[in-house]
Amino acid sequence: MPLWGTASGPPPPMSEAGGAEGSGGSSSSGAAAIRSLLPTRRRLRLDPPSKLYFPYEPGKQVRSAIKIKNVSKSHVAFKFQTTAPKSCFMRPPGGILAPGETIIATVFKFVEHPENNEKPLDQKCKVKFKIVSLKVKGPVEYVPELFDEQKEQVAVEQILRVVFLDAERPSAQLDRLKRQLAEAEAALEARKKPPEDTSPRIVGEGLVIDEWKERRERYLARQQIEGVDSV
Repeated sequence: MPLWGTASGPPPPMSEAGGAEGSGGSSSSGAAAIRSLLPTRRRLRLDPPSKLYFPYEPGKQVRSAIKIKNVSKSHVAFKFQTTAPKSCFMRPPGGILAPGETIIATVFKFVEHPENNEKPLDQKCKVKFKIVSLKVKGPVEYVPELFDEQKEQVAVEQILRVVFLDAERPSAQLDRLKRQLAEAEAALEARKKPPEDTSPRIVGEGLVIDEWKERRERYLARQQIEGVDSV
């Protein structure tokens, strides 16, 4: 069951996938129709801009990646939606980006086996993804309920359609996908590492080890020994 429809939420902007979703525009509310006439200024820049590329491997869970950049002057919350929530999921499913901040999101999808003797790459995938955005005040904590509380301010950034790539045939899209996936994994590992502790080390019963204090104590000890020797 789709997570979005033509009768709920703001109408999607013009896109490659907009034909099917935009056909119900005549049934939209008056307010939504007025908003659709206004010039759309995107808050996010997507790379790829309108497609999600997946390696075609039937019977396996495959990955895609998309770079999301906040090109506005305010903090922006974003959220993924999909028409197939049981077979697809996103990491992260949403978040908040500061002005100019970029994140690479990973999208996971299970690839079904072809039906009716179709050629693998000739299949038309009906699964679609949607990215919505919301302007927020400052660096607040991300919760999905933000979009429910301010529905009228939510904008559809893009509807993404799925494109399968031949995993055995080198191509520019496949190479680019591999690079983005590697960047996403590296960023995930970096977030897992605990922040470097620059405070003084503490051992035992709260004893603070101070390098300069140690040096001073050693210097005074040497002075006392030398004084005794001279006597």
